[in-house]
Amino acid sequence: MSSLGKIAILGGGTWATALAKIVLMNEKHINWFIRRDDQIEGFYKLGRNPSYLTNVKFNLAQITFYSNIEKAIKDSDTIIIAIPSPYVKQYMRKIWLSSTLKGKFVVSAVKGMIPNDNIVVSEYLMSSFKIPQEYIGVISGPCHAEEVALERLSFLTVASYDTTRAKLLSDAIRSRILNTSVSDDVVGIELAAVLKNIYAIIAGVCSGLQYGDNFQAVLMTHCAKEMKTLLDAIAPMERSICEQHYLGDMLVTGYSQFSRNRTLGTMIGKGYSVKTAQLEMEMIAEGYYGAKCIHEMNNHFKVDIPIAQTAYEILYEKLRPQTAIDELIKKF
Repeated sequence: MSSLGKIAILGGGTWATALAKIVLMNEKHINWFIRRDDQIEGFYKLGRNPSYLTNVKFNLAQITFYSNIEKAIKDSDTIIIAIPSPYVKQYMRKIWLSSTLKGKFVVSAVKGMIPNDNIVVSEYLMSSFKIPQEYIGVISGPCHAEEVALERLSFLTVASYDTTRAKLLSDAIRSRILNTSVSDDVVGIELAAVLKNIYAIIAGVCSGLQYGDNFQAVLMTHCAKEMKTLLDAIAPMERSICEQHYLGDMLVTGYSQFSRNRTLGTMIGKGYSVKTAQLEMEMIAEGYYGAKCIHEMNNHFKVDIPIAQTAYEILYEKLRPQTAIDELIKKF
């Protein structure tokens, strides 16, 4: 593969908008699938996303908008999926019987797993669409969309089984506001992105319960150990958990004011019910879905992951947060 060709962004949310900005820092044009026609109309009226990252202005001459996902994919060569994990199957099902993904480089920027299937997006793409693994990539890293909008220096890692393709995309999105690196740990990086959201919820719960920075540092240390244990069991390979796409992403999600997963946890720690906290946020916290996926997946692997298990018990078994954290601390 000598070129990325035409790049498409799938999704109209915060992360998709940040990715569009990132890609357009270097590329002259993108194709952009957004489900809602009224949102596309808002772009044409305002020159920006009317719903998310509304401070980011776009040159609309550089964008072709689509509300038809199949057509957007057909007209593109590199596909970046930035749809929240609970909805990936819903949208991709629309091209289930077509061959529109054949020969295209399909990149997941999804920060979660496929609910109920309990598999990462790369595995879903390979199993459901028969995409060869060398045509699949992943984007991840310590990179909040809000900081991209503010043009604060950020970092992303592009992973692929074909590192040539990964390097092409890495070079294409590198800019004055974004440093990039390349990896071949596709599944490991995807799982790390799921786990860091789960751990951010627990960090938020502890914050809501008024545990201080001293404890948060210990908690994050144990999260890193647990992450490595699970990754090594499910996707064994040589890896250092201290890389930015593992530890770095976990830290920023666990500590940042922009982290919706930490926000969800903080609200729960302060006494909100899970449902009430989700309704008040009006945004998807991927860690909620990830906690159930990891719990069910681990029924097979049976790895000792008490922090992720604690998140599941708080979110799905309605275990009282203080009780759950008290029990967790005994395991540190």
